[in-house]
Amino acid sequence: MSSLLKEEMKRVLFRPEGQKLQEFIEIHEPVPGRHFLCVYVTKTKEVHLCVVRSQKSQKSQYSASRKKLHSQFSQRSGLEDSYLRTEVWLLQDLALLDGRDPDIDDPCFLMHFSTVRSVTAFSCGAKYSLARALVNLSEQHCGRPLTLVNYDMAYIKPSCVYSNRGDCVIVMQICFYAANLVCLSMCPVPLD
Repeated sequence: MSSLLKEEMKRVLFRPEGQKLQEFIEIHEPVPGRHFLCVYVTKTKEVHLCVVRSQKSQKSQYSASRKKLHSQFSQRSGLEDSYLRTEVWLLQDLALLDGRDPDIDDPCFLMHFSTVRSVTAFSCGAKYSLARALVNLSEQHCGRPLTLVNYDMAYIKPSCVYSNRGDCVIVMQICFYAANLVCLSMCPVPLD
């Protein structure tokens, strides 16, 4: 589902302006509709973050034959998603990304620009996925490391044994640690 949504947002919102959507996560907002925090790169290689609101809107005019075809084969409501950027920032203006507390499963984080913007992701995994993308894009396009606080850095920057392949690497690390614990628990302990 998210890959279809990503393709639709690319097609409708980013591709017409020559921008490349790099990462997006769904976030909670007090305003009705679905909201996403998107990271995209412009033609001039500037990296932007934006909040996008998706809402249902009335479709524009249908031709008579298209209406007839839709009524025969589906029960569509005449609504389609529309996307609107409600807030936009430059990545180079992001002074600090604060994960709030790395020891609990908290999907909230703070983005420090000239003001502080609180964001609540739908999951802690989404929060870390976005942080990994921002760290990489900051190094590539801004030429500086992104300042992170209150994140478990093992999930952001993998150790030298592992390469940065995202969530699959995290699962592999957890399995590797679990296998080591099982092996160690089965070793005999000398009583001397």
